[in-house]
Amino acid sequence: MFAISLCLVALLTTYWAGKKRSMGMGLVVMLFWGYFFGIMKANLLTTYSFFIFDAAVLGFYLSQKGLMAGDQRSSGLKIWAWLFILWPVVLLVLPFQPFLVSMVGLRGSILFIPMLMAGSRLRGNDLRQLTLGFAVLNLIALAFGGAEYFLGMQRFYPVNAATLNIYGAADVAGGFHRITAIFATAHLYGGTMASSVPFLIAGWEFAHTQKTRWFILLGTAAALMGVLLSATRLNFVICGALILVTVLNGRMATRKRVVIALLILAMIGVAMRNSRFQRFKSLSDTENVEERISGSVNRSFFEILVEYPMGNGLGGGGTSMPYFLEGQVRNPIGLENEYARILSEQGVIGLLLWVSFVIWFLSRFKKVFARGPWATCRRLVWCLSVIGLGTGAIGIGMLTAVPTTAILLLGIGWTATDMREEARDTRRPGKVPSRLQPRPYRPVPALEAR
Repeated sequence: MFAISLCLVALLTTYWAGKKRSMGMGLVVMLFWGYFFGIMKANLLTTYSFFIFDAAVLGFYLSQKGLMAGDQRSSGLKIWAWLFILWPVVLLVLPFQPFLVSMVGLRGSILFIPMLMAGSRLRGNDLRQLTLGFAVLNLIALAFGGAEYFLGMQRFYPVNAATLNIYGAADVAGGFHRITAIFATAHLYGGTMASSVPFLIAGWEFAHTQKTRWFILLGTAAALMGVLLSATRLNFVICGALILVTVLNGRMATRKRVVIALLILAMIGVAMRNSRFQRFKSLSDTENVEERISGSVNRSFFEILVEYPMGNGLGGGGTSMPYFLEGQVRNPIGLENEYARILSEQGVIGLLLWVSFVIWFLSRFKKVFARGPWATCRRLVWCLSVIGLGTGAIGIGMLTAVPTTAILLLGIGWTATDMREEARDTRRPGKVPSRLQPRPYRPVPALEAR
């Protein structure tokens, strides 16, 4: 009963924030539930606890009138979004998997797709609210992560069916577990922290007060520290790439580059003094890395293509399945490759849809480099989106991670469309653009003659 109440509260609070306040506030409240989803699910091991974040996402969608209708700017994106929704719905009626398994697979295939359209609506005010929300949530997550580091995981996550992945990852130096903070897994913790970095850096640039700048900078430091605590190598590489793009960005002032560089040096100093933060060093073992990547990309991919050209049914290819449905999956297929998962569930047509979309998204890169008040953020988010789509070939969860998938698709939708008129949201109070200033009266000669 308590889990059902949480689902209802998640839906109503997100709907209220998105409807009565703003789209940015709706996203922040939705992400709040996404951040805490892992720890709530672990401590409330019931069927309905798996739908807490789903309810928050539904509340956000309901608060945005005509979300899937789009406008002229997002007409191309709207076509892709509807294709990604309609094809899995068609597969739902095919008898490949039991109905409940197919419903879980359908959820994993389409739940976050409307975030593409939400991203196309983002404006400056929404982005500033989202930035502050990330800073607050990252600091809360770091507080939990620090407590788990010093007190142990067992005080926050009981050992049960929902935490098997957490306690199965004791590969940090000294036999310690990877820190998950308030997320379902350490990968989700590190991935969410890495995904927040582009928004935080851009928000730091546009902060109007010194206190806000310091607060956002603390949120950025919390994100980087979270990546180290999670001990996930891929997210360490992603953060490094984003920081490199930031430092090399020609539009950022030298003083701000120095601040970013000092922050990175501080994080490196912390990592070098503690062996538990140095799991990324295993990336130097090129043979192990090559073996891991080749296994994820190549293993059985073509076997699935030949054996299941129409797919193994929704939910039959590795979509995150609740523990109480795992035994009902027919011919389960498990690969650490998101595109192989799409192939195994949605068949060749589903795979071609996603590959075509990736090519379409990459072809629109010129829009990312257009000038505007949030150009730096768009470039960083675009880089994050490209990395997210690319790493789908060496891992799973690109379309089902909570809340990382929502952030990824939000960023893709924003950078795939033309930048909206955001100067009005970002200029300083009291400063009126010249095009809006009143013009002096100039008499018309023809009228004067009359």
